Amino acid sequence: MARSGRGIPEINAGSMADIAFLLLVFFLVTTTMDIPTGLQVTLPPITDVPPPDTKQRKRNVLEVLVNANDQLLVEGELMRIEKLKDKTIQHLTNEGKDPNLAVSSTDAIVSLKNDRGTSYDMYVRVYNELSAAYSEVRDEYSIRKFGVPLDKLRSEDQAKEVTDKYPKKLSEAEPVNVGGN
Repeated sequence: MARSGRGIPEINAGSMADIAFLLLVFFLVTTTMDIPTGLQVTLPPITDVPPPDTKQRKRNVLEVLVNANDQLLVEGELMRIEKLKDKTIQHLTNEGKDPNLAVSSTDAIVSLKNDRGTSYDMYVRVYNELSAAYSEVRDEYSIRKFGVPLDKLRSEDQAKEVTDKYPKKLSEAEPVNVGGN
């Protein structure tokens, strides 16, 4: 028997680089990149001077708590999120009428505290309701005073007057365990 001079057959690797390149292009084209989205929040400027120590009257602060079970507590009472905006508007526009709410719009503060177990969805929903309350009272004041909503004002001075009348004092505390297991 004669043995042939052939060795182990080889695989032609000449087109492997082409195949790898095509796979790379395929995955780059078909992969979607998630762009992180967040809340647009204006933070106070950084200063070396500590803020003044102010003692706020209890009635000027609207306490909003969200526990680990995503239950909303406003001033210690359970509340549905659909009523949060109206309660916040009452607090901001009270002007001293109700002894349990803010003395004036410039003194009104909304304090938001979340439990560490609060879902992000619930946090965003609560934050949106509070922001919507501020927007609504500012727009109503602007329409009463100048005949147009805040975003349609042409004068910086008029816009400043509206935001000075209803400053957005939304205090967010560090998440803590506020109960609700």
